[in-house]
Amino acid sequence: MGATEVAFFMKINNLFIYSDESGVFDYKHNKYFLFGGLICFNSNEKERTARKYAHVEKVMRETNKYEPGLELKASNISNADKGKFYRSLNSNYKFCVLIKERNLNKQIFHNKKHKQRYLDYAYKMVLKKCFEQLIEEKHIKKTKIKNVYVYVDEHSTATDGKYELRESLLNEFKNGTFNVEWNKFFDPIFPLLQNVEVHFCDSGSTRLVRAADIIANHCFYLVNKNGGTIEPTSNMFVYYLPGNFVTANGFEYFNEQLIQ
Repeated sequence: MGATEVAFFMKINNLFIYSDESGVFDYKHNKYFLFGGLICFNSNEKERTARKYAHVEKVMRETNKYEPGLELKASNISNADKGKFYRSLNSNYKFCVLIKERNLNKQIFHNKKHKQRYLDYAYKMVLKKCFEQLIEEKHIKKTKIKNVYVYVDEHSTATDGKYELRESLLNEFKNGTFNVEWNKFFDPIFPLLQNVEVHFCDSGSTRLVRAADIIANHCFYLVNKNGGTIEPTSNMFVYYLPGNFVTANGFEYFNEQLIQ
């Protein structure tokens, strides 16, 4: 490993994940539901991305004369401006999990608890598969990650649902999981992880959750435009459910970081 790679890996010790959802989880009236967002691989990148996005918002607000108090999220801006916001995130590592609702077991939709548990599963799985690939390809080191910070748009998530999502991520990332049916223990993704924090945020006050809203909206547009697929995109990890398959891995991000 060269000096540049060593220096880059040394900076990856905390992960910051920002996400939002797009679509309605109701198979009778909707085909697709997804989570989309971005991952910052250290606090410096998080702060740099937030400053850059704040500047883009300022310019867009002044150029397009949006009202001072208007939240610049996908539902409030033009399609052209959505595209500009999305392109401002081209160099960031992004992710998306696409759920094809009509291919799911319909029992999932019978009550709110089942629906929430499946959505938590989908959210957990896209992050798990993403990090597993990055570890396998030696883009991140599993023993170096100390903390994972997750920021989710709060929407209407119940209090117990917030607790269950944190526990699910904590088990997958830090504690490991045990499958009773198979009598098998699965090691945690990050064995030396110290903590997982899950924050449910108002997008109006959390800038990078607004960025995640733009990413989720863009992915949802692509899914509907292309009849259920998202074409491989630079710096984007895309995971599909059901089926559990990946169509893009986003490795370009790491190649770009190593030549900077």
